[in-house]
Amino acid sequence: MRFYRQFRAYLVRRKVWEVTAYLFFGILTTLVNVLIFSVAFRLLELPWPTSNSLSWLVSVIFAFFTNKLWVFHSGASGTRSTLWTLLKFMLVRILSYGLDMLTMWLIIDAMHGNELIAKLITQVLVVAVNYIFSKLFVFADSNSG
Repeated sequence: MRFYRQFRAYLVRRKVWEVTAYLFFGILTTLVNVLIFSVAFRLLELPWPTSNSLSWLVSVIFAFFTNKLWVFHSGASGTRSTLWTLLKFMLVRILSYGLDMLTMWLIIDAMHGNELIAKLITQVLVVAVNYIFSKLFVFADSNSG
């Protein structure tokens, strides 16, 4: 635990803690997303749009809590404040869901690409877009360090 505190303090001093934490949890969120997509698409044999929507929903729930608690350290407390933050978070994620679905469609249906490769490519785009909007809009009033 001591190493973690020292490492975090170092990153905070360098003003890169937030982006480092976001990338770490973004990678975990991507793993959740890809895992759920793969299970739904490959094992359950659901169509890719259904698999993608299911993976999006699960990963958005995971991302909300990790972003609120560990990345942006949102000061939102209480039901009303948390619900407002969740609403903003969901609005941004719905926009990135559109980007996700469009990119998946382009790679899979229009270009006849591999579904898993399409999923990985879209996740890189989505993580970048979500960070920008989360920082500027969703958790803009947070006390992150």
